[in-house]
Amino acid sequence: MWKFFHRLASPPHFYRLAATLSPWLLAPGLVLIAYGVYAGLFLAPMDYQQKDAFRIIYVHVPSAYLSMMAYMIMAVAGGIGLIWRMKLAHAVAASAAPLGAWFTFLALATGSIWGRPMWGTWWEWADPRMMSELILLFFYFGYMALRGAIDDTAKADKASAVLALVGVVNIIIVHYSVTWW
Repeated sequence: MWKFFHRLASPPHFYRLAATLSPWLLAPGLVLIAYGVYAGLFLAPMDYQQKDAFRIIYVHVPSAYLSMMAYMIMAVAGGIGLIWRMKLAHAVAASAAPLGAWFTFLALATGSIWGRPMWGTWWEWADPRMMSELILLFFYFGYMALRGAIDDTAKADKASAVLALVGVVNIIIVHYSVTWW
């Protein structure tokens, strides 16, 4: 049983398993995402106060959670790569960064679309939720820029893992900003 998990830490075994599972998981994943977007945007009832503008929340909230989850995956994988020196962990962190950046951008865009009819403005600079999510986007950009700026792969892995671990503080702020402010 444990031998299977140890083999997953080896890039050739992991890439072979991923290549086998990817085609089988792609179609059901796309169908479920399409149905979720359709149900949230068209089938959900209109809110009594926010009217149809409320429907964007069905895209905004999952995007925000996925942006935070991708950063936590980066940080955990970076920590594993630093502690146990697993190259696959650094590859996981590096592949999570662009996905997380896109979900963060989508969360900011849909939040602005929702904010226009609710607040009367596209962007509210004094809102801590928006600003902490924007800082998260900057952490993603910084991670990708730092990783690309260092030619030595081992040094790039270590430096970007440290940046990912430092940025976890912002994840706490993003998550609790809805409650705090």
